[in-house]
Amino acid sequence: MGILDLFSLKGKNALVTGSSRGLGAGMAIAFAQAGANVTLHGHGKVLDSTIEEMKKTGAKFICRSGDVGDKAICQMLVDDTVKEFGSIDILVNNAGTILRAPAAEHSEEFWNTVINTNLNAVWHLSQYAGRLMLAQGHGKIINTASLLSFQGGILVPSYAASKGGVAQLTKALANEWASKGINVNAIAPGYMATDNTKALRADPVRSKAILERIPAERWGLPTDVAGAAVFLASEAGNYVQGHVLVVDGGWLCR
Repeated sequence: MGILDLFSLKGKNALVTGSSRGLGAGMAIAFAQAGANVTLHGHGKVLDSTIEEMKKTGAKFICRSGDVGDKAICQMLVDDTVKEFGSIDILVNNAGTILRAPAAEHSEEFWNTVINTNLNAVWHLSQYAGRLMLAQGHGKIINTASLLSFQGGILVPSYAASKGGVAQLTKALANEWASKGINVNAIAPGYMATDNTKALRADPVRSKAILERIPAERWGLPTDVAGAAVFLASEAGNYVQGHVLVVDGGWLCR
């Protein structure tokens, strides 16, 4: 088997949450291009533009919607992937949200919404898919962490707490499941041009400060994360376990 063959996802079945747009769509499309069948997911309807890009790959895919903060939705996403494709070999826990407010005014509603979406859903989906992966003896779980898995951020205490939890849960699951054929890792994107950063990019002071710190001197794009996702989902990443792979244009090294 040649080195490029190790990156193939042919015959694999993947579920990518939060893949209607942005980073999730970029990863889902890359998986399809690498040969995988994919379940796309959005809180609402999956964007037509993402569906059109998926059609171009020639891969099989299905679309599902729902709030991953609801355990029943998490179970449905796993069940429907298995029902449609026969198994779940790759799970990407990408669905996420961010709500900004000073800590003293950060409401319980904000806290619960962010923790449920960003952390509890990762736990539920990983557990549901992990049980099936344990039974079949193999699987790949990739979580979307953040630079705020390492840093505290500003005005986003619930988001920082959730992403810190994602990094630790990634390591905890890897400790248990690595010997059983399941790889659990995370990708920590830097400052990406997505809906979650729209407010930051619109703030001339914050945007300027961010760009001045990034050695690459630009905001990241979904395509910047796609290669890392394919690597971790493929046989090329078989010996990578419990790792949080930073894709940030050099932010953390500055």
